[in-house]
Amino acid sequence: MPFSLARPATYELVIKKSRFIACVESVAGRDEAQARVAQLKAEHPDAAHVCWALLAGGQSAANDDGEPGGTAGRPMLEVLRHQDLQGVMASVVRYFGGIKLGAGGLVRAYTDAVAQALLSAEKVPLIVQTTLACSVPYALEGLVRHELELAQAPLLGVSHGSVVTMHFALPQSQAAEWMARLSESGRGQLVWLEGDSPS
Repeated sequence: MPFSLARPATYELVIKKSRFIACVESVAGRDEAQARVAQLKAEHPDAAHVCWALLAGGQSAANDDGEPGGTAGRPMLEVLRHQDLQGVMASVVRYFGGIKLGAGGLVRAYTDAVAQALLSAEKVPLIVQTTLACSVPYALEGLVRHELELAQAPLLGVSHGSVVTMHFALPQSQAAEWMARLSESGRGQLVWLEGDSPS
């Protein structure tokens, strides 16, 4: 099961006078990660590098930000992969201390900084949601709304026509059981819609 992070976690490492300030945090995707990198660069204008790695579904990325190719972003990304994380970004702000570390030293520094930050991070299971849609007679709208409240499932949209069409999200693992229970409660008057999405 993939995990995300409950809140950001940081760690600072000093190697041969260079400071490596690591942060691991949950992000939705590449756009949010790039916005975060821009924020870090603004917060640390004197830093030599702001390297980062992202694991978010099909949006994985690794950026060395001027460090020798493959010495920062990719090693950071590998740390995230080994932790079975998803929707997570690792960033390391480096203040250069005047002593070169060499390619091996850089890989170790970036890997260790992210690994140490993850040690203090609280991992939370990533619950995969599925979006469902159904149509019901007006008389059953209250029943469906009540069931959604009990399941703590967010209602994404409702449209009123000849019937009530409702869109909502549920944890994928609970969807089949919940659909069966609701179909039974609706006594055959509830129709599940496929491939539909809230307008």
